[in-house]
Amino acid sequence: MPGAESLLRGVSVLEGALAEVAERLRRITVQLRAGGRSAGAGVVWLRRGVVVTNAHVAAAPRAEIVTAGGRTFTARVTGRDPRRDLAVLAVAADALEPALRTDARGLRAGELLVALGHPLGVANAAALGVVHRAPTGQPGPGGWLHADIRLAPGNSGGPLADAAGRVVGINAMIAGGLGIAVPTHVIEQFVHEVLAGGGGGARAA
Repeated sequence: MPGAESLLRGVSVLEGALAEVAERLRRITVQLRAGGRSAGAGVVWLRRGVVVTNAHVAAAPRAEIVTAGGRTFTARVTGRDPRRDLAVLAVAADALEPALRTDARGLRAGELLVALGHPLGVANAAALGVVHRAPTGQPGPGGWLHADIRLAPGNSGGPLADAAGRVVGINAMIAGGLGIAVPTHVIEQFVHEVLAGGGGGARAA
């Protein structure tokens, strides 16, 4: 049946596109280790060795990060804000592949999302879901990105991306069965504050 063949071709194209997105996210995602154990994930934000993760993941002043290619670095926490659940780490590397990013406030409910992380110690595992509620840009619960996606401990600090592979947030927690992520505009502001010398709740660890 031509209709069935067309549907199968469409599914195949979608599967290939999602596999490419997952591979792109794998390259910009690192694993954070503390005391020799996995503490969560992080995202390469800037090529010059700036990595973003959750404040609750980067609880110590220093951590070990492992890139997708297996390289290991010592990272220093240069800014940490528990209120926004964000931390910035500095890594002595200048050739890391950074995340492509877009503003999460432009998302609509039902749009596809892909998350990558290390849930329950499984490295570079991908999950597929949809936007439940986009951030409003206002403080409080409305400022978070809510996603109907299956996450687990170890996804914290990892990327949440749209169907084009552009990061829209950093996964932070699970609440009411939904994945909750810090949206990109909040992260961009925090990174700017840290690189400019602190402020807005950011502090050196």
